[in-house]
Amino acid sequence: MNPRFPMMEQSRRALLGTIAGGFGSVALTSLLGQKAVLADAPKPEWNGGLHHPAKVKRVIQLFMNGGASQMDLFDYKPELFKRAGEKFEPGTSERVEAATSAPGNVLKPPFELHQHGECGRWISDQLPHLARHVDQMAFFMAMKSKTNVHGPGSYLMNTGFLLPGFPCLGAWISYGLGNLTDNLPTFVVLPDARGLPYNQKGNFTSGFLPVTHQGTIINTTLPEPIADLRAPASAKFITPEADREGLALLQQLNRTHLEANDHDSRLEARIKSYELAAKMQLSAPEAFDVSKETAETQQMYGLQDKPTEDFGKRCLLARRLIERGVRFVQVWSGAGGPSNNWDNHNSIVNELAPMCLSTDKPIAALLTDLKQRGLLEDTLVLWNTEFGRMPFSQGSQGRDHNGGSFVGWMLGAGVKGGTSYGESDPWAWRAVRDITTNYDFHATVLHLMGIDHERLNLKHNGANRRLTDVHGHVVRELLIG
Repeated sequence: MNPRFPMMEQSRRALLGTIAGGFGSVALTSLLGQKAVLADAPKPEWNGGLHHPAKVKRVIQLFMNGGASQMDLFDYKPELFKRAGEKFEPGTSERVEAATSAPGNVLKPPFELHQHGECGRWISDQLPHLARHVDQMAFFMAMKSKTNVHGPGSYLMNTGFLLPGFPCLGAWISYGLGNLTDNLPTFVVLPDARGLPYNQKGNFTSGFLPVTHQGTIINTTLPEPIADLRAPASAKFITPEADREGLALLQQLNRTHLEANDHDSRLEARIKSYELAAKMQLSAPEAFDVSKETAETQQMYGLQDKPTEDFGKRCLLARRLIERGVRFVQVWSGAGGPSNNWDNHNSIVNELAPMCLSTDKPIAALLTDLKQRGLLEDTLVLWNTEFGRMPFSQGSQGRDHNGGSFVGWMLGAGVKGGTSYGESDPWAWRAVRDITTNYDFHATVLHLMGIDHERLNLKHNGANRRLTDVHGHVVRELLIG
């Protein structure tokens, strides 16, 4: 008990104890099939933002794990074609180094890039479907990272810090704005079927925020994407009576533990997870059933083709989830490790092309689908990676890590389509004009959601922590109004 505020402390314990009992009851009624008890209470109208009117209500983030090559995809540099095979001499009188290898000669993109749309944006021929949407997209052409190492780079792009233990973008949004529905998680992560990315679950963490704001990871390759949502059919001993007795005991244990550990947010999160799991038993099966989509829609996302089947399904699920009230969905392309991702050390030709093939059609389908359904009026789509690649070769055909320059883009509500901001040097080696960082990108996303990035903070270990640390500005040049 806090000696300075005994009544406040006791009230909190009593309140949480009551809530624990309430959550247990809700879970029990659902598990026993009493659906009427779970009828949705009317949700308040979307308030339009935390600090100012918002343009964006929900977000889909597409994260290309491994460091997608900017000069091979979006950042056309004639100099790379002119001087291909020559020694890389940037003309800055500095020592040229690479992260994991000795710098090779200038390596030109193995694929052609052409201009598309009224804006004339250069796009790789490996992304023909995405190229049709450039007039709706806003590009950050001169992003810069503090590192060229995967783990810290991915943390930085997701949480704003190089080290683990800090809340990610999705967690901050959940913390700041709360949920849009009671029947599905606020923040959902859809990892690559081949495995989790670098840092594993650290990219989706709530850090020092309450645990309830961490990402809910959904394995879409399993027959039951959400593990343990239902009792297995083989468990005949799990009866309604056993459920009732088990939940009663759990409620008693939770209350006892809460009395002694009332400052531990993990128990509150656990109690809320039981309530959410109970409600998801009714709502999740429908939300994750893509067979309900028309054959035309499934074909548009590439669900019938092996290269696009996995990523296409997850893009389609992202649309279905935000349509049903999930506020933030993160879709990952590429697992951690030396292959099957965007970390193309060995061969741009052989390694980048399959990644483009697996994502190009599904992403374009997602953008088309969102627009046709009117969802882009309040939805934001983000495309990110942790850093870029080098303009010179690693070995004969690969590229090493490059934190000096990379590209990201956004599309949707409040975004000025057909625009770009920033510029890299003639090699796409270093960002040189209107440089943006992860802090600026995050500040811009939060701004669109009606959040002042400097005011969304939490005092932790004596410091006012926020997603953008002590940095960041909103890139208004890419926004409407």
